[in-house]
Amino acid sequence: MTRYVLAPILGPSDNFSPQPRGQEEIHRFDILPAAHLSMGIDSALAQLKQMNGVPTGEALELLLLASLISIADTRINRGDASQDGWTREIGIYLPVQNTVRWAAAKPVLERMLRFLTGDIWVIDFREWKGKLGRPTGQTSLLKPKFSAISLFSGGLDSLIGAIDKLETANEEILFVSHKADGSISKPQSELFNEVAKAFRQRAPKRLSLPTSHVLDVFPDLGSEDSTRGRSFLFVALAAFAGSAIGKPFPIYVPENGFISLNIPLDPTRLASNSTRTTHPYYFHRWNELLEVLGIPGKVQNPYWNKTKGEMIVDCKRPDVLKQTAKMSISCAKPSHGRWDRASEKHCGYCLPCIIRRASFSRGIKVMPDPTEYRIPDLKTADLDSTTKKGEQIRGFEFAIARLKQKPSRARAFVYKTGPLEEDLSRIAELEGVYRRGMEEVSTLLDGIETHSSKGDP
Repeated sequence: MTRYVLAPILGPSDNFSPQPRGQEEIHRFDILPAAHLSMGIDSALAQLKQMNGVPTGEALELLLLASLISIADTRINRGDASQDGWTREIGIYLPVQNTVRWAAAKPVLERMLRFLTGDIWVIDFREWKGKLGRPTGQTSLLKPKFSAISLFSGGLDSLIGAIDKLETANEEILFVSHKADGSISKPQSELFNEVAKAFRQRAPKRLSLPTSHVLDVFPDLGSEDSTRGRSFLFVALAAFAGSAIGKPFPIYVPENGFISLNIPLDPTRLASNSTRTTHPYYFHRWNELLEVLGIPGKVQNPYWNKTKGEMIVDCKRPDVLKQTAKMSISCAKPSHGRWDRASEKHCGYCLPCIIRRASFSRGIKVMPDPTEYRIPDLKTADLDSTTKKGEQIRGFEFAIARLKQKPSRARAFVYKTGPLEEDLSRIAELEGVYRRGMEEVSTLLDGIETHSSKGDP
């Protein structure tokens, strides 16, 4: 099986050119043209500098690694590059100043990437004594005003997370975002601006990483849209920004506990076939990695024990939520509406859309669902379980029936998504949030039926 390896060089004078080890295909490309880091990193450095922030060297290298991971994840097609249709072998050569420190981080780094994406990763480090575009390390007497970092994706959970923190927290929070394609980045910016208007007295700030798009990394392979590695870039950006604080800081990742567990709806969606972007085990590995790298951040999910519906019900400023919730985007593929010439950002039938609809049903006393879906009414829709429109709903029907048949299975299901040895004291609450999340969806789907055009039962 071929391992596809990214070997970035830093400017035309960098002669690094590794030889293939066994069956490897190596792509060598310049990421430091004109003495400025590409992949949007130079923009992130400039934005941070405007806030009197300078990242540590390890934090800048971490963001560089995350950007390379994102390129590999999106430009190496699983079907073309794997033997089983999913698992790829991917390698990266990362230029760093302290190879000893990074070598110590290698085991946890490769382990967490394998858990997150389902691929086999080999991360190697080479010494680079030059500057990565700009100097790092605090060189100014001015310090950034923010003391905490919170992720802002533009989804409903991150919106509620921002509202709650801005209403109640004493911390000065910097929000960070990763700009994806235009179907997400524009609404994301518009949503943050509306939140900022509602909290003018807090004057919230946001740092956004522009989209990194590298074409034809491996010309014989197609692109990949599963994007399991996306969250690594998101959290790395938060660690990059937070490192400028110069003391311990929290990294808040607002995500409802039901989707964080992301328990597979049926036995065919085990392991990384179900996303693990905010799974407790993954966050523990992040905190382990940051400690090894000397970055004093701690990744945490304030809503690990709440369903999405409970987040709506408990939102600290329901008036702001009512004004802004319509602008948030939960859909897995918001850009796909263009294919049908549809204006709605939400399909209404993917897994995140189903959970979103269920959450507003749970939070109906706070506000009705303001979302425009391409399928506005599931009860009147033709939900063929052999198509995308009915696939996830049929999956939920199966999972709900399975749980009702034997409720005690809930604990076993919680363990199916990944190791939880470090969360034994929270197992009962994790089981509870799974049960309540399924109840929210069950209430939504009451009276809704799917069928199979193939005649399967």
